[in-house]
Amino acid sequence: MSRPTLTVKQAGPLALIQDAGRFGVGHLGVTQGGAADWISFRWANWLLGNPLDSAALEIVMGGNLTLVANGDVRLALTGADLAATLDGQPLAPNDSFMMQAGQTLVFRQPKKGLRAYLAFPGGLDAPTVLGSQACTAREHIGGLHEDGKPLKTGDQLTWKGSSATPRQLPQGTQLPLPDSEETVLDMVLGSQAAHFAGRSLFDAFNQPWTVDQRADRMGIRLTGKALNSRLGGIVSEGIPLGAVQIPPDGQPIILMNDRQTIGGYPRLGALTPMACARLAQCLPGTKVRLQPISATQAQAAYRAQLLKWQ
Repeated sequence: MSRPTLTVKQAGPLALIQDAGRFGVGHLGVTQGGAADWISFRWANWLLGNPLDSAALEIVMGGNLTLVANGDVRLALTGADLAATLDGQPLAPNDSFMMQAGQTLVFRQPKKGLRAYLAFPGGLDAPTVLGSQACTAREHIGGLHEDGKPLKTGDQLTWKGSSATPRQLPQGTQLPLPDSEETVLDMVLGSQAAHFAGRSLFDAFNQPWTVDQRADRMGIRLTGKALNSRLGGIVSEGIPLGAVQIPPDGQPIILMNDRQTIGGYPRLGALTPMACARLAQCLPGTKVRLQPISATQAQAAYRAQLLKWQ
C-alpha cells in the first residue's frame, strides 16, 4: 500500500517548510530560519501529539494554495485565519481535522493574521541541512528540494508518522495574533540605547508605528517619527532575533528569522521572542506600539510560555 501524500495542485505565494530553526551555525554566516510565529507553530504540533520542533508548513497570505489528499490523514491548523476551506466548507484554525482521500484544502486570503501553520503526523519529510529542515530562501537551503524555495505546483508532501493523537487547545489559549487597534510589542533596551537622544527615546515608545510594505522573513520595517542616534555606523556585531536596528533614515527595522548574522546599524534593543511571534502575524499597515520591559520580565514571560507545553 502506497504512503498517503498531499499534492500541491496550486502553489500560493509563500508556503515554506519550517521547523524550530537552524542553530549553532551563525559563525558560518548561516542564519537560524525556522517558524516566524514559533508559538502557533508549536501549538500546531502539540495538537497532533508531535515533538514540538517537528517540521510543518508555514503558509503566508494564503494566495489560493491548494492541496489535494490521496489518502486519509489528520492534520492540525493554527495561527492566522486564511479563510481555509476543506472541499469548500470553512475550516476553523486552531484545531485538528481529518482530511480524506480526494479532498481539497484551499487557503485563500488573510482574515486575521498573516501566517498559518499546518502540521502533519510526526512532522513533514524533508532533507535535513545543517541540522534543520528549515527553508531559508536567501541562503538557498532547506525545503523539499534543498534550494530554500517555496512549494511549487506538483510538489508532493509526505510525513513521518502514520497516525496522530489529537488534542484540543487548553481553555483560554491565546495565540499571538494582532489586536484590532494597536498591537503591543515588548522590547528589552540594549546598551546602545544610551546613544539615542532623549526625545528619540520618548518617541520610540510614545507613538504608534506602522508596519511597512517592506517586510519579509529577514526584517520588518516600521514607519513613524524618525529616531536619531549619536552613533553613526558601528563595528559590525552579532544580530539576535528581534534586534531593533535604526538606519540613517531613523525608521526602525526589526530583524527576524532569516536576518543576516552581523550588522552595523545602531540598535535600540530587541523585541522579546513573544513579541517577534506577534509581529510575524502583522500585515502591512498594522499599527504597533513598542513597550519597554526588563530582561527579567522577558525571561519570566518566555518561561511561562514554555511551561504551557509541558
